Amino acid sequence: LAPGIDLKPLLDLMANERVLKVFHAARQDIEIFFQMSGAVPQPLFDTQVAAMVCGFGDSVGYETLASQLAKARIDKSMRFTDWAMRPLSEKQIQYALADVTHLRVAYEKLVRKVEKNGRIGWLAEEMALLTEPGTYRVDPENAWKRLKPRSSSGRFLAVLKELAAWREREAQERDLPRQRILRDETLTEIAAHHPVDTNELGRTRGIGKGLVEGKMGQAILETVKRGMAIPEADCPKPADRVDVPKGLGPVVDLLKVLLKMKCDEHGVASKLLANSADIDAIAADDNADVPALHGWRRELFGEDALKLKHGRLGLGFCTDGKRLRMVPIDPVDPATVPALALAD
Repeated sequence: LAPGIDLKPLLDLMANERVLKVFHAARQDIEIFFQMSGAVPQPLFDTQVAAMVCGFGDSVGYETLASQLAKARIDKSMRFTDWAMRPLSEKQIQYALADVTHLRVAYEKLVRKVEKNGRIGWLAEEMALLTEPGTYRVDPENAWKRLKPRSSSGRFLAVLKELAAWREREAQERDLPRQRILRDETLTEIAAHHPVDTNELGRTRGIGKGLVEGKMGQAILETVKRGMAIPEADCPKPADRVDVPKGLGPVVDLLKVLLKMKCDEHGVASKLLANSADIDAIAADDNADVPALHGWRRELFGEDALKLKHGRLGLGFCTDGKRLRMVPIDPVDPATVPALALAD
């Protein structure tokens, strides 16, 4: 932010519960407001989440949504200009306005779609998660758990944990998104190669010369050194992964087919309904604590997923031979099955 900016009017607006705040891909913005004020803006509406509920695909961008719903074209030429410089240019001002102006039209049209499809309850569940303060309380020591490690090596995880904690503290102190400090991919790259000097650090993808030679470069090297000094016995363990029991691979494949059918039928983004980890967990455990077995997701997908897993639901082609359909299967009572007399 430019020095001297008074954010109190903006923070007061975020805290005004009589005003609905409309965001697109709200999580990162909300996290910043939460870190600044200690409160989550309420009430709020996330057009990206609503679009996923309405079948616009996974993580649809604001530019795409503005084009499809508001018939507007967003000029992105000012995106990477220096927004801390004052005064802002006229082009920057117009870009900033366009970046929010079309949210109103998108909101109004998405609300109508959600109401028409009877999905207000679904959206309410998602908004409740977004407005839960616990979603945004990040302990620097646990920040590494949000990443997707490419290795389960204890040493790699030890360095990654130190780097993620350092980045989290930097982001909080400087009021910056953590990706502006260092991208996730760069963190994992550094953790994998654990550079010991500026020459090695400079060969890391995503690290610029200015960063290497500055205070941040030295801080990164010191952080890596701390991670390398952690005793082997104290290195972090990889997060528990669901191991799909041997022989259940075909069940996972069937559940993925069912997921695609449900998403196509109801116009819901697959990323919102269930992910691969959910599918694996359901295949391994009927009582898995995953989103796909709770709330509206269970109603739409989870119940039928369990039926398919246990043979109470089948999949077959429609009469046109081009589309799949679900086929209920009546459970078989063993007492009604004739016994077979086998010859000695």
